[in-house]
Amino acid sequence: MAASSSQNVSLERVLLEITSSNNLGALNQTLRGFAPKDVRETLLASSLPNAQDPLAVLEIERHTLGALYILSARFLVSQSSNQLPPFDYIEQFCRNFDPRQAIWAPDRMNIVAKGLVALAEGLNSPKMPLSCLYHIVRRYSPSPAHLTPIHPLFISACVASQHFDLALDVLSTPATEIDPNIDLHYQDNLVYHYAGGIALAALKKWDEAAEFFEICVTSPAQVPAAVQLDAYKKLVLVQLISRGATNSVPKYTHSVLTRMIKGSPYSTLAKNYPQTASFLRPIVEKELAIFTSDNNLGLVNQALERAPRWLIKKLTSTYLTLGLADIGKSVGISDVSEVRAMILSMIEQDEICATISADETVTFSDPPSKFSKSEIDRLLIEAQRQGVHLAALDRDLGKTKEFITKVSKNKEDWAQQDEELFASGAGAATWMDEGY
Repeated sequence: MAASSSQNVSLERVLLEITSSNNLGALNQTLRGFAPKDVRETLLASSLPNAQDPLAVLEIERHTLGALYILSARFLVSQSSNQLPPFDYIEQFCRNFDPRQAIWAPDRMNIVAKGLVALAEGLNSPKMPLSCLYHIVRRYSPSPAHLTPIHPLFISACVASQHFDLALDVLSTPATEIDPNIDLHYQDNLVYHYAGGIALAALKKWDEAAEFFEICVTSPAQVPAAVQLDAYKKLVLVQLISRGATNSVPKYTHSVLTRMIKGSPYSTLAKNYPQTASFLRPIVEKELAIFTSDNNLGLVNQALERAPRWLIKKLTSTYLTLGLADIGKSVGISDVSEVRAMILSMIEQDEICATISADETVTFSDPPSKFSKSEIDRLLIEAQRQGVHLAALDRDLGKTKEFITKVSKNKEDWAQQDEELFASGAGAATWMDEGY
């Protein structure tokens, strides 16, 4: 079906191409270029002359590529949900499409995913696209470790609908792979890890949330994105909650981000943390408008709630025994029963190792070793697996044209420098100076 005959192309002929073609590459080229874009999309989104829906003619698994072009065209052309196929069909497609065919048209799968999100927003139904997006992520990705443009859409939808547990099923596998055939953008990585950090924080998985926020913050950029600054603010608060203090970000973090945080209320709070509520509360109240506008007041309040626990943990490094009343005085809690309940909670959650005697004396002790032999063996095996994976990545990088070109250029530069060095006699002098 040549582009020159596009004026005579009918939807019936397009369907014939879809149902009769045995060459996915050729079919993809045909569907992508049989007519000018506006004509092509309008035709693909139309009904057959007998008013029959062309999607009803196609089998989802057998004709995935063709059905994907038609479905995505509906999302591009349709101005209302009434022009789309029934939602049951969309969900059925997402559950049953053939990934081997869909990978030929990643841009069309992105259109479907973004169309679902837009449809949900228009209908004010944030949970509507979750099932569809989940199945696309699971079926479309070459492996659970591959990051695709659908991932940030799905995780963001989970956050918007507050279905955080559903996001956890995807977030639990680190995104370490990228398929070059899938058009992944820099912003996709930022949004995925930012939204993932929010979901994990909502589930109180603080360490994992901090890791996701840090990946977003430290992703290289000539000019930092706004989402990276938002992630940095949340990273500070999550670290206060989970560790009682902030960790220095890696040196390769963009300097603009570190400067902006240093001059912010988040830095002020971190520098004074942990302290008693009477000390921290005025700091928060002074900057309440900023914390609220940043949508971080919930995390700030959780950090304030955790502060007494971190103060108690500090006491364990100074004292062997201490009375409940004295502990309460140190952390700013006058109710002894509240102090007792907090310490019992910390013991139960393995935050401290202590006992409380009948005379209300708390005895602190060093925590026992938490690692069994089987856990150590498991960590060693995982380290070996990661080493093999990194070695494979290193070999693949060494085969790329860009790497070989750069290495060759560097070798030429080094050879020229050596010639100039030894021609001037400096080379021999250097060796002699170093004692060789």
